[in-house]
Amino acid sequence: MTDVQLKQEIEALMLDYVDAIDNGELDGWPACFVDPCLYTIASRENFDRGLALAVMRCESPAMMRDRVNAIRNASVFAPRFIRHILNGSQITADTDDGIKVRTNFAVYQTLPEGDSILFMVGEYRDVVVRDGASLKFREKMVVYDTTRLADVVVYPI
Repeated sequence: MTDVQLKQEIEALMLDYVDAIDNGELDGWPACFVDPCLYTIASRENFDRGLALAVMRCESPAMMRDRVNAIRNASVFAPRFIRHILNGSQITADTDDGIKVRTNFAVYQTLPEGDSILFMVGEYRDVVVRDGASLKFREKMVVYDTTRLADVVVYPI
């Protein structure tokens, strides 16, 4: 496999991931991960200090499915639409532990009153591994630069 083919496969995984979130098909979110895995959403400040405090943390696809169930059935929040904008993914290392990838993102949120706001910006720091014929995330660290979030984090980012 060439570097170009690998990058295309990584970007296809990234698009599948954000498509599941942006289009409300949250059952597709955990399907992008191997088991076990690690998914966190943490501030740049906590990440830079090596602090484990995260807004959201899941350690397996089963925990992610529980989160999806809570979003659909238990959480009380105003309905909203989420839309990701990504730049191209950059492969930073290819090791025995997986392929390390960084991708910048911006997430917009549209609330019932129709206003779209820039909700969060930052970068994904991912470890991607081969799972059969496809790539999946072993680790996805959402590191956000936004210092003051305008609303609660309901959905995965």
